[in-house]
Amino acid sequence: MSDSAPAPAVRLGTPTGRAVLLTAVLGSGMAMLDSTVVNVALPHIGRDLGADLAVLQWTVNAYMLTLAGLLLLGGALGDRFGRRRVFVIGVVWFAIASLLCGIAPHAGVLIAARALQGVGGALLTPGSLALIQSVFHPDDRAAAVGAWSGLGGVASAVGPFVGGWLVDGPGWRWVFLINLPVAAVCVPVALRYVPETVPGGPRPEGRGRFDVAGAALGALALGGVTYALIAAPDHGASASVIIPAVVGLGLGVAFVYVEGRRADPMLPLEIFSVRQFSAINVVTLFVYAAFSGFFFLSVLQLQVVVGWSALEAGTALLPTTVLMLLLSAQSGRLAQRLGPRLPLTVGPLLCAVGMALMTRVGAGAVYWRDVLPALVVLGLGMVALVAPLTSTVLASVDVARAGLASGINNAAARAAGLIAVAALPLLAGMGPDVYRDPVAFSATFRRAMFWCAGSLLLGAVLAWATVRRAGRPVCHPECEYHCGVSSPPLDPGDV
Repeated sequence: MSDSAPAPAVRLGTPTGRAVLLTAVLGSGMAMLDSTVVNVALPHIGRDLGADLAVLQWTVNAYMLTLAGLLLLGGALGDRFGRRRVFVIGVVWFAIASLLCGIAPHAGVLIAARALQGVGGALLTPGSLALIQSVFHPDDRAAAVGAWSGLGGVASAVGPFVGGWLVDGPGWRWVFLINLPVAAVCVPVALRYVPETVPGGPRPEGRGRFDVAGAALGALALGGVTYALIAAPDHGASASVIIPAVVGLGLGVAFVYVEGRRADPMLPLEIFSVRQFSAINVVTLFVYAAFSGFFFLSVLQLQVVVGWSALEAGTALLPTTVLMLLLSAQSGRLAQRLGPRLPLTVGPLLCAVGMALMTRVGAGAVYWRDVLPALVVLGLGMVALVAPLTSTVLASVDVARAGLASGINNAAARAAGLIAVAALPLLAGMGPDVYRDPVAFSATFRRAMFWCAGSLLLGAVLAWATVRRAGRPVCHPECEYHCGVSSPPLDPGDV
């Protein structure tokens, strides 16, 4: 006998169903929007706070560090203590951290507040999907997840435009403060309309884990390596770089050891014994490292070198995300007919061409001639890549572990982006003040684009060599619409 009552079966077409969907979209939309709008504001943040490039890197990476490190734990907390409760805590936490970002008097406070934002994002991002899974009637669940992913995709797509408009209008602080009215709507609606799922009942395999030690070790390992990579251009091979790097790598080894010994790990290592799953996650690391590096540096190039405003730079990036939003569903259906190997090879190759074309963008660039072709090719490559990547992840494991597999793949992509934003300026030879010198930044930007293209080429080669049609194609994506540039979508999978 179950020790918990089943959650109420809410129908999508009812007022309660629409309120639940609104709650999930508002919550996840905050996190999606925040992952794209902040990049557009970076030059203004740097000028206003007198910050060097390392501060700009940490403004992005502090958020990604805690989000990537705690994402799987956030889903487990919802399963343990109630999905609505943890989701609401995440929204409130995210809003408070956003307020701290918006009023930050100096770079140290901003970076700390961004890390707190990531904690909130780790609670609300899996929580928004979990609400839909646990609350809606089985007959409406797929439609609700599809609507959630589509509306969330719209929020992600318009992020750079909204960010540019806010930065050029009321100022960069409003990139963070805009989250407060969203949270003010989301929390009361959640408390009024979303039924709580009773913790303690049956949970899908791989969920409900409460592995604080694993989450802490993983986040600290990423933090140590990231710190060393960001500090290296300024401090060289000094103790302040070598010690954090060694500590971070040591903590990474400890993380693997702890996860392998625990009876209920956050990251069950045996899932990587599935060859297809391991291969697709390595491909994910290469391609999302390139994407994160590209979107971090391209908005700086468009503003610092080309001389465009934040609004112009943000709007310039829209073609990539709009193409993904419009064509991702068709790409997923095509990949189901062709198999994953071809699109997972062609997609990264197209993206590499798009990034190589971005090396033509410099002082005096014309949008239609220099920028748009690169973004269209990049967008088409991401269209070809992202949906098949998600479906391959889901189909490579047993149905009961589809949600866990999607969460691991999402966290892997965010970790890859974290390392890329830290390492790419070092590899390209960017000094601490390079973004204040248009000529120097343009030269290093071109080198960085070739590094990104090389990472994508490695991903394409690996996909061609290792990815095959899944042996048990019984689990398909429910999130058909997505355009997140920092990670593939979280997807529960459908039997």
